[in-house]
Amino acid sequence: MSTWPSEIALLRDLIAIPSISGSEETIAIFVETAMRQSGLDVVRDATGVKMMVDGAPGPTLAFASHLDVVPPGEGWTRDPFQPVIEGDRLYGRGSGDAKASVAAMLTAAGDFARQSRKIRRGRLLVLLSYCEETKDATMPALRASVEGTIDAAVIGEPTNLAIAVAQRGLMMIDLVARGDQRHAGYAGDPGYANAVMRLAQDLVKLPSVVSERLHPILGTTTVTPTMLEAGVSRNVTPAVARAVLDVRSTPAWTHRDLAHTLQERLSSEVIVTSDRLVPCETPADSRLLRSARTVRPDVRSFGSPTCSDWVFLRDLDAFKCGPGTSTRSHTVDESVDLPEVSGARSLYAELAREYLS
Repeated sequence: MSTWPSEIALLRDLIAIPSISGSEETIAIFVETAMRQSGLDVVRDATGVKMMVDGAPGPTLAFASHLDVVPPGEGWTRDPFQPVIEGDRLYGRGSGDAKASVAAMLTAAGDFARQSRKIRRGRLLVLLSYCEETKDATMPALRASVEGTIDAAVIGEPTNLAIAVAQRGLMMIDLVARGDQRHAGYAGDPGYANAVMRLAQDLVKLPSVVSERLHPILGTTTVTPTMLEAGVSRNVTPAVARAVLDVRSTPAWTHRDLAHTLQERLSSEVIVTSDRLVPCETPADSRLLRSARTVRPDVRSFGSPTCSDWVFLRDLDAFKCGPGTSTRSHTVDESVDLPEVSGARSLYAELAREYLS
């Protein structure tokens, strides 16, 4: 088996290939070629790229991440697709989210394949999806293409190598209040209903409703009005007032329960426009987490506010962990600290050996 390129060299190559969501073919071909040259089994298709290291019958562990990045946007002081190393930091679009995880997972899989000539049991998968940054994420289809079951998964996203054992979900809700359209001069007449006032009263109620259930790691669900719409003219009361709500949920609520509770407590109409990104949580008896703490006894765990492909692997024994700082994701001059990338390669390889031993 040929020598696998270093995780840093591989990361630089990945960043240099623009792979904005929907345009991942070039990077997928690159990854497929690199893995084949390393003697690893790989399949590339419309759902993503998957690699497998087989052993004796036993559990299946997946390393899962994504190949796409968000557009670079304006304001960069460097070329977003010309990776530049300054000190211990590498700059470029996708450097942290999530090509650092991809590079570390691929090199760790190569290490595992070389060092574990005979896996005592199970198999290791690497699953790299497309369009994770959009509503068209391919991870569900990529997972469905895997033969056999998957028992555990590490989702590669920037966590500074801490372990996210819970992740917020996302609901989008339209809150629609209705009232009487009429001349504002008659607003004091009996029976008059102002849609704007009704909407405002419901917006004020939101924090107390969602705070009724507290998650031990993530705390309370947050509901943030992000858009407001109302008005016909300065002296006309509108018949309709609307707010768009960004709901960051926790496992303390199912999305169905939360929507039902809001419908019961509010006078406005509650219209759920998106609820597919459900909250996730590592099982209390997680064998994967025990394995991680065996190889890294001092690893920190936390609750993550951001969504990821974990949503599509939430029924598994899983957690989110990878190199990079989440708050740098999607920013101009996005960067990753190189020691974390190398640390992730070691962590992933050791975790695979521990879990599949």
